[in-house]
Amino acid sequence: MAIKAIIIDDERLARNELKKLLQSHSEIEVIEEAANVDEGIEKIELLHPDLIFLDIQMPGKNGFELLAEVEKAPRVIFTTAYDEYAIKAFEVNALDYLLKPIEPKRLGEALNKLQAEMMKDNPALAANNRGPLTELDQVFVKDGERCWFVKLGEIRLFESVGNYAKVYFGTHKPLILKSLNALEERLDDRMFFRANRKHIINLRWIEKIEPYFNGGLLVDLKGGEKVEVSRRQTVKFKEMMSL
Repeated sequence: MAIKAIIIDDERLARNELKKLLQSHSEIEVIEEAANVDEGIEKIELLHPDLIFLDIQMPGKNGFELLAEVEKAPRVIFTTAYDEYAIKAFEVNALDYLLKPIEPKRLGEALNKLQAEMMKDNPALAANNRGPLTELDQVFVKDGERCWFVKLGEIRLFESVGNYAKVYFGTHKPLILKSLNALEERLDDRMFFRANRKHIINLRWIEKIEPYFNGGLLVDLKGGEKVEVSRRQTVKFKEMMSL
């Protein structure tokens, strides 16, 4: 069965080049194209494609704004001329990003990921219920003008800050508009643990554990952060970590 795709890019030459490359992939059927975000949203809502190839920098609104506005995002492969962009979103679990000029090999790799995901997913399930993200999944983190493309396994801590979550990886601590509860639903509970109301820790980044007051625990992470495990969660934590 053909995978229906829409190409959204303001450059006609870029759209034509991608269509030419996709001729080698008979499983992809380009059903429509759009030159800006508003046109792209209209065609997504009308045609319900399986996949969109999405440029980032476009006149007016950018590709990220399209994803924020579209009611139900299809699978996304980003295309961009800017290598500083980091392109796999929590919100839409974007499959990949392709740097322009697009190399046939990279396009093939992205489409292999698409095939693997479509085989793995039950097509009857909504796109948002794709199961937990694994440590090898790369996720999109955007804070203001800065963007990162980071493997989930490199994130050691999520911290609740109002309606946002602070994401700790390397020396960075950007904020994302995502609640800790929503994150907890997407994260693999074999690797990420809800230590308390405000923190989710990556168990593989734990350096030291010591008893804390009120029957809780104090966890030292390899990045230098200290996180309290609440008394209630300590019971669960000990059950998880015991033989």
